Amino acid sequence: MGNLVTLFIDEVEVSVPQGTVVVDAAKKIGNDIPVFCYHPKMKPVGMCRMCLVEVGTPVRDRQTGEIVTGEDGNPQIRFFPTLQTGCTVEVSEGMVVKTATEAVSDARDDIIEFLLTSHPLDCPICDKGGECPLQNLTMRHGPGTSRFLFEDKLKFDKHVPLGDLIYLDRERCIQCARCTRFQSEIVDDPVIAFHNRGRRLEIVTMSEPGFDSYWSGNTTDICPVGALTTSDFRFGARPWELTPVASICPHCPVGCNTTLSTRQEAKSGGRTVIKRISPRQNERVNEVWICDKGRFVHHFADSSERLQRPLIRENGGFVESTWDEALDLVAGKLQMNNPAIAGLAGDQLSNEDLFMFQKLFRQGLNSPNIDLARKTLAGGDVVAAVGISSGSNLAELKKGDAILVVASDLHEEAPIWWLRVKQAAERGVTLVVLNLRPTRLDDHASHTVYYGPGQILTTVHNLLNAAKVEAGSTDDDPLLSAADKLAEAANLVVFYGSEGLSYEETDNLARMLGNLLLVKQMNGNGHYHAGRVNNGLVPVWAYNNTQGAWDMGLRPDAGPGYTPLDEKGIDATAIVAGAADGRVKALFLAGADPVGDGLMVGRGRLEFLVVQDLFLSETAKLADVVLPAQSWAEREGTFTSGERRIQRYYPAIPPVGESRADWQILAQLGERVGLGKPPFAASLLFREIAATIPQFEGIDYRSLARTEEQFPQVGGEDLYYGGTSYKNTSGLGQQWPVAAEQSVVDPFDLPDIVETIPELPAVVGTVALYTHDSLVDKSEIIAPRIAEPTIFLNYSDAVELDVTDGDQLSLNVGGEVVEAHARVDGQVPEGLALLHGAGQKGKPAKLEII
Repeated sequence: MGNLVTLFIDEVEVSVPQGTVVVDAAKKIGNDIPVFCYHPKMKPVGMCRMCLVEVGTPVRDRQTGEIVTGEDGNPQIRFFPTLQTGCTVEVSEGMVVKTATEAVSDARDDIIEFLLTSHPLDCPICDKGGECPLQNLTMRHGPGTSRFLFEDKLKFDKHVPLGDLIYLDRERCIQCARCTRFQSEIVDDPVIAFHNRGRRLEIVTMSEPGFDSYWSGNTTDICPVGALTTSDFRFGARPWELTPVASICPHCPVGCNTTLSTRQEAKSGGRTVIKRISPRQNERVNEVWICDKGRFVHHFADSSERLQRPLIRENGGFVESTWDEALDLVAGKLQMNNPAIAGLAGDQLSNEDLFMFQKLFRQGLNSPNIDLARKTLAGGDVVAAVGISSGSNLAELKKGDAILVVASDLHEEAPIWWLRVKQAAERGVTLVVLNLRPTRLDDHASHTVYYGPGQILTTVHNLLNAAKVEAGSTDDDPLLSAADKLAEAANLVVFYGSEGLSYEETDNLARMLGNLLLVKQMNGNGHYHAGRVNNGLVPVWAYNNTQGAWDMGLRPDAGPGYTPLDEKGIDATAIVAGAADGRVKALFLAGADPVGDGLMVGRGRLEFLVVQDLFLSETAKLADVVLPAQSWAEREGTFTSGERRIQRYYPAIPPVGESRADWQILAQLGERVGLGKPPFAASLLFREIAATIPQFEGIDYRSLARTEEQFPQVGGEDLYYGGTSYKNTSGLGQQWPVAAEQSVVDPFDLPDIVETIPELPAVVGTVALYTHDSLVDKSEIIAPRIAEPTIFLNYSDAVELDVTDGDQLSLNVGGEVVEAHARVDGQVPEGLALLHGAGQKGKPAKLEII
């Protein structure tokens, strides 16, 4: 916090940091100055004039500079001759602000009257009605009658699609520019802009497809009128009919805080459904924003394709059964085939689900053969030692600090992290990006280093060695220059991903980066980054609760809390191979679809296959028993983000059919194999987790529900200030501490680097935010945005391969045939082919066109 400045607002004394604008200072003492164009997360522009106030400053003697006092000893105040915009005037010592005088009230009345000259009075049918700042301020300041002639009213189109997700009502728009400024200033996506001038000024899209941004839904939150609406909520419900329920986004490792707004409706058969998803404020996680995937990919929860009752295979088909019949059959078959049994789980399940899964196998069935079904990124054990320290906040990083991003495209993999890293760079933080190819983060990086296919570990090893030695002349070598900046940084946060890497290579990468955070310790300076607040390692996991899976012990070689096991099981690769050749006779899958993900071909020689899932997946179609699970929106539980923040979510809608929570199904199976009475609530199971895992000690559902005052203050009655993001009253979560916070951590052992450079051009799979999967495919609203398989080539490589832009190609990628259309541009480095949107990940391989 900077130097404090003391001023008086309506005779109330308040002290705020230097540089604070009057509107924010007033907010600190509960004085809500109305605004339309101002938003506390954006730079002030003073466009709407709604925040006009009287401002005075102490009179100073021109010769001495001292404050002139009156006969009563108080400073003399000279007020500006005209009203000032409270959103642009910064506070100064001794300033006096008046917000409730007659002149101020008259000015606000005038502004409202002008705004209403062509604004439709359609509040009864407007989506914003009930949470509309203009409506509320019109009731407070608006005239009862209009002095303007109705014939002079301008009429505009009221159903203008800016894109497939956002619609514009041009009559309602008051030209505050919040939406255009958000897109250009906050998220660096200037895809909408003003067009024309005067009263015919309007918002238009500047991209193809329209409003092509991952952040478009946020503009509907901050729009102070009903001009911008989402296509799935438009005319769908009234705000006062909605029940808000706190939740956590189930899609990526950021762990965005959200609010599910639900309503019971006739067209859904009287069922309570999710009508919209909005941000819930958490300044340490997602602030007041969410990406469009988190906002729109929720329709799977209400899909008509959801499994509703247990299914048992009979005579080549499925028949519905009772839960007791299905659970008895599953428990009996697992016991009968033991020890030739195994389990694979998905990392989108909750901590409670994953803990119960490993408990069922390890304690109930005495089998160590469990693993995650989808494994793309390793290093959870390294994170447990040197992960980003508890209490850290990316928003606190400043000039002199550094961020390193390795082998990850944050804009596609974790958009909110991309946003927060970009904002840190804009504050002066040194940003170093190491990758195979350019990404959107490069525009904000101070150091960018590209390595060739198969050369990442060598590059990072050289970076680590360079960081250990005293800085010298490095101007000619970008890697050495970057290493010096990282070693000199007061605070260092490192993000790492898996682009162009095998699972085993990501483990080596994590260890190298862990040692980078221990560089100062290895230099003998007694001071290193790991273990201190705002320092540490952050894995860019592929899914929302991969961190939780590591914590819960979903590995064949370690139990909950990273406890080594005496008896190690077989990993996912061996489990799949065992299913194919008959060594594994019974396989239990929870939240996993290895056939649909291309990890298994059929069911192999399995004698018994059970699938627990939301939908009849490709694997479930081959199963002997299918158990219907509840979605995250139907039950309570916890997820752990990539920053190791455990966060609680709550039930918002009733269960579909007879579906049950995953942990509940597993606990009832556990009872049948000797684990005793199952817990009747997720909170009780979490107590067992906290008692088992040392890192979770002292954490429970009540502590996860704690909140604190956050600024800016959003979600109050003054919806004009921060938009319709929800105030967080349900919990900010807790980060568990890493080992480096409590004791000295030894450097990690590094194996010899053996990298094979593939024959060029080499193809590398890249991640797309929207790709085909069981959740995205059930949300039809997002269908036009799903990335279709595309191979991006450099011009020279395309000429050599005789490929032209737009060609439809058949590719051999690791033995799998992929159909993709070609894009030829100058962004891809020569010798590299990027396969985007095909779900392919792993090491670079030679590009083969069939």
